[in-house]
Amino acid sequence: MNLADIPLIDQHAHNVLRAEVFAQYPYASAFTEGSDPEIINYHARHTFFYRRSLREIAALLNCEAEEAAILARRESLGLEELTQIYFRAANLEAIYLDDGLQAETILPISWHERFIPVRRILRLELLAEQLIPQSEDFATFLTRFNRELDPPPFGVVAFKSIACYRSGLDIQPVAEEVAAAQFALLKQQQNQPLRLTDKFLIDFLLQQALLVAAKYRLPVQLHTGYGDPDLDLRLANPLNLRYLLELPQFRHVPLVLLHASYPYMQQAGYLASVYPQVYLDFGLAVPFLSVSGMREVIRQLLELTPTTKLMYSSDAHSIPELYYLGAKWGRQLLGEVLEQAIADSDITVAEAEAITVAILRENALVLYQIGTRNR
Repeated sequence: MNLADIPLIDQHAHNVLRAEVFAQYPYASAFTEGSDPEIINYHARHTFFYRRSLREIAALLNCEAEEAAILARRESLGLEELTQIYFRAANLEAIYLDDGLQAETILPISWHERFIPVRRILRLELLAEQLIPQSEDFATFLTRFNRELDPPPFGVVAFKSIACYRSGLDIQPVAEEVAAAQFALLKQQQNQPLRLTDKFLIDFLLQQALLVAAKYRLPVQLHTGYGDPDLDLRLANPLNLRYLLELPQFRHVPLVLLHASYPYMQQAGYLASVYPQVYLDFGLAVPFLSVSGMREVIRQLLELTPTTKLMYSSDAHSIPELYYLGAKWGRQLLGEVLEQAIADSDITVAEAEAITVAILRENALVLYQIGTRNR
């Protein structure tokens, strides 16, 4: 099944780093979630993902499949031409960018719009970290926080939370006075730069944002599953979201569980099969895993997940190569899994063709109401 002609909606990715910033990092740092220098400078270069990617990048750039040759070729092309090459090869229709990752060092959304239509994803914790130092008291802060979300800013198609990273997915009810007390403690510490890690405050603010999202039927993306070492993987299992999923006031808020919830794919698929508001994507797992690992992720997601609820994304960040690598392997392995499903008599050829288009673009267009939202 050849899917190269189907344009992709990349429904969760991040901005490219400024060239002078990324030049300070080893190239291999873009190919690992690890942050320890020993991981980046040695072990990351011995993963299947890194070795496979060098060959694929070199083939596209017409150079030797060695890091030094690729870096030289990147330098000669420049970041803008390089990005144009990768976006064109990926056959992207649009990207939805969470611009809250490394916010001080990335290129703005306007830069990405030179190459492709872009929609913005608003990161909740970053917004809170920006507003807390500007607010003398909790009441002022909460008013400002809600005002920034309601109505959602122009161009914003989703909110995003990294509660999973900061305090885990077991989101619980928090009284406003408890959140206010935690805010007061945070203000006393006056840590610079401020980094929001208090579970009570994070849980409270996420539920405030969900109330706004419910009003506008706006999707909320949640990091789930693996990521960098800042995250406790034990708390990243999406089954921890049960309290949130059972609350009637959030029943009509689409919750997009990111990154296939790896390694909790089957748990995520189960949630999507029984909760109407749960949706999934498989970015980060694709393209970071081995080929067999990526194939297994998509296969396990589709064991139970309705095909109307699964979406493509790359979770690309830092360098434009990752947009292309995600697109290449997302298409190829989705095709392989669906071909096996045809052989297994799960679906027909015609159904597989419709499912492919749905997962690669149509589900995102419908969920994010692209073409109907007036922003």
